[in-house]
Amino acid sequence: MSQVPHLKIEDLRVSIEDKEILKGFNLEIKGGEVHAIMGPNGTGKSTLSSAIMGHPKYEVTGGSVTLDGEDVLEMGVDERARKGLFLAMQYPSEISGVTNADFLRSAINARRGEGNEISLMKFIREMEKKMKTLEMDESFSHRYLNEGFSGGEKKRNEILQMLMLQPRIAILDEIDSGLDIDALRIVSEGVNELLSPEVGVLVITHYQRLLNYIKPDFVHVMMQGRIVKSGGPELAERLEAEGYDWIKEELGIVDETVGAEA
Repeated sequence: MSQVPHLKIEDLRVSIEDKEILKGFNLEIKGGEVHAIMGPNGTGKSTLSSAIMGHPKYEVTGGSVTLDGEDVLEMGVDERARKGLFLAMQYPSEISGVTNADFLRSAINARRGEGNEISLMKFIREMEKKMKTLEMDESFSHRYLNEGFSGGEKKRNEILQMLMLQPRIAILDEIDSGLDIDALRIVSEGVNELLSPEVGVLVITHYQRLLNYIKPDFVHVMMQGRIVKSGGPELAERLEAEGYDWIKEELGIVDETVGAEA
């Protein structure tokens, strides 16, 4: 496994119920880079994250996704996670009967492999440290996974999982949705703690406000199931000020949606 991760997406085409959502999507993410994808509702942003992680609802009909040269599309969902792909979901699931601590320790050990399991004391120390960063009460470790959590608590819990698992490529799908300004700051600080040359980050968001906290190296605009424009942080600032009409006019785009989720 290379020291610096490299996720490469080439001409990716994805359909759901025979309707094509991604129509030749291309993107490369390397370790130490933060990429942000923005775009109107219905352009396929969440379809992209779900397809990368192997959600069975989405059918890949063309193109390729590789991580460090390995074919991601040939991997099962669990293998993708073990290889270092991580998705912080827009709507995290609740799992009754499984505590946060048990879930996280099992996930860490599955990635580390048999004979290399994390010791209980090291796990507890690491978890307590990360929870402190996210200003989470220690009682969260004993609560069932996301059960009864508020929207903000679920988002913090997703970032806690990310910090504990230390992925190579982290995909953050609208982690800012539903967060007040304090929760947004805390969640962003958790993401920033992860940043290093050994981690590549993809941030999917509607709003510039998140990018005030998590500074992107590259900003991409997604319409009609593919990236239509790329730039630096200044592109996100212009989108916040002017919306997407100027891009549609510039590129001659009439209908920017493809019938997908955001």
